[in-house]
Amino acid sequence: MALTTALPETFTRAVAALRAADPRSEIALEEVPAPSRLAPHAFALGATVLRRGEEVTTGRLILLHDPAGHEAWEGDTRLVTYVTAELEPELATDPLLPQVGWSWLVDALDAHSTGYAAIGGTVTQTISSRFGALAADGPPTTDLELRASWTPLDLNLEGHVAAWCALLASTAGLPPVGVSALPLRRVEQR
Repeated sequence: MALTTALPETFTRAVAALRAADPRSEIALEEVPAPSRLAPHAFALGATVLRRGEEVTTGRLILLHDPAGHEAWEGDTRLVTYVTAELEPELATDPLLPQVGWSWLVDALDAHSTGYAAIGGTVTQTISSRFGALAADGPPTTDLELRASWTPLDLNLEGHVAAWCALLASTAGLPPVGVSALPLRRVEQR
């Protein structure tokens, strides 16, 4: 029996949709190595989000495809994301931050995709303090980390990529497309 290296059409169409993504100007996408042990076929995109020229959010979107399907996936194709964003210190201690972070994903999927199933994930908020020789590197850093996966209900993945880009923009604190953020101005107290 000869081994075949032909990729399933379902997977090649899904990869083409991911490669065709055209995010807003603050989001840079690139193909990155995909994990090889999660499914027979995998593809991944990495993202970097800039706000005022500074990197504030990074992410990865992984496409997994197993022609045999997975019961837990409720299908044969799965999208997995990992997003991490630097936060303002006062936001990191907000007890509602995990719910807000999760709503950014669900709202984006509801607005941009044609449907999804078996969604699950975690939102983690961290505060890292530096000590000893690292103390000179600056004040504590605060981050939001979102890990999630879902099964697209059809293989029109353009909407799912658009949803992922909307999630990246939300975690980066970018204003909606076409809206300019007002510069913050310090008011001197007398």
